[in-house]
Amino acid sequence: MRIGIIGTGTVGRTLADKLVALGHEVTLGSRSKDNEGALAWAEQAGPNGHNGTFADAAAFGEVVLNATSGTVSLEALRAAGAERLAGKVLVDVSNPLVFSAEGVVSLDPVNTDSVGERIQREFPDARVVKTLNTLSAPLMVEPGRLSGEHNVFVAGEDAAAKAQVVALLGEFGWPADSVLDLGGIQAARGLEMLMPFWLQLMRTFGTTDFNYSFQRAK
Repeated sequence: MRIGIIGTGTVGRTLADKLVALGHEVTLGSRSKDNEGALAWAEQAGPNGHNGTFADAAAFGEVVLNATSGTVSLEALRAAGAERLAGKVLVDVSNPLVFSAEGVVSLDPVNTDSVGERIQREFPDARVVKTLNTLSAPLMVEPGRLSGEHNVFVAGEDAAAKAQVVALLGEFGWPADSVLDLGGIQAARGLEMLMPFWLQLMRTFGTTDFNYSFQRAK
């Protein structure tokens, strides 16, 4: 499959590495085609890894992943172009974290809106699925780093798009029964609001190798 990734940070590169290793063809998109990080990634990725602009990545991908910071996601996706995203599964991995000068974390938007919802509203022809935003980048693509069952979430309006994303998660190693479908894209609010709590857990545990595991009474 051809996959475009919007964003060249740790999350974007980690996803890109895994997807190439799985045999997919990936274009890693940045603001400019001469982005040093994207160029370096493409050079080491082999023939299935390419670099380009946000627009290049969106045009290339049959599926497009938004791996930018949630506070700039709309700007990045506007640069990618609505016409290049129309009809495609758009996987939103972002979190709208805002850090104060004192290091206090907040979210923008929060509670009554989410980045996932804003993306779906602004790009109504894209098939937005929120997932993977509640995990560290290594765990996103290698859930076996933790023993036992633990969970990843999906949310979105398009059932077929969610099924395609669940299949992709399966390629990453996520068993289908570990993927919890939370319903429509409004569920992105709760998923994004988990992140300040996740950051507190990271400080408490001293590691990013942890995740949520939910059990239901039988």
